[in-house]
Amino acid sequence: MNWAHSYNRCVTLIAWAGAALFLLSLVHFLWRYFFTFGAPALGAGSDAVLVNVALFSAFALHHSILARTGVKALVNRAIGEDNERTLYVWVASLLFIGVNAFWQPVAGVAWRLEGWVAWAAWAGQLVGVLFTAWSAFTLGILELAGLRPPAIRNGLSVRSDGPYGFVRHPIYFAWLLLVWSVPYMNGTRLTFAAISTLYVALAVPFEERSLVRAFGREYTQYQKHVRWRMLPYIY
Repeated sequence: MNWAHSYNRCVTLIAWAGAALFLLSLVHFLWRYFFTFGAPALGAGSDAVLVNVALFSAFALHHSILARTGVKALVNRAIGEDNERTLYVWVASLLFIGVNAFWQPVAGVAWRLEGWVAWAAWAGQLVGVLFTAWSAFTLGILELAGLRPPAIRNGLSVRSDGPYGFVRHPIYFAWLLLVWSVPYMNGTRLTFAAISTLYVALAVPFEERSLVRAFGREYTQYQKHVRWRMLPYIY
């Protein structure tokens, strides 16, 4: 009995530590993108873009593979169904911190906005932050942080309220606002925005296949009701 209690307590502590790491990874990204990535690209190497592609590909590969139903089933058998999300959060958070920490500076400037246009760009980023928070709390912040089993396992219905009535993947929509609505878009930020956008755009169809398998007709009806995946009138 004492062993079981100690085990459960250890699992809970690991899950909470993973949630803290998840939050740290998001704060680290915001700091790096808003401040460090905006610095002049001193000493930018000729292979910087290739290095950045490799970095984000490592993160994307993990994100895509562990999200697949078959792989999740193997992980569940190895460490238990309740621990699968915790492992995912730990690995994803560490990889995301690594991507941002080792992102290479890229020379060049795509645009530099001034005046009211710059303020409009800042406003777009603020909307992105608020939209992220709204989407996360609508979906379930504890679920995203690995502190509660996913809704699919809980038998909950497809969310179609709030931001999920606007686009099917509102967190991805918020991500586009965060990485593209910048008054000063240099090469470092541009490569990060372009690579990450390409990844989420390619990942959405595979993610939705998993959701259709999980929710069936309920999700296909939701797809008809909410037409746009992550960018209204475009995608």
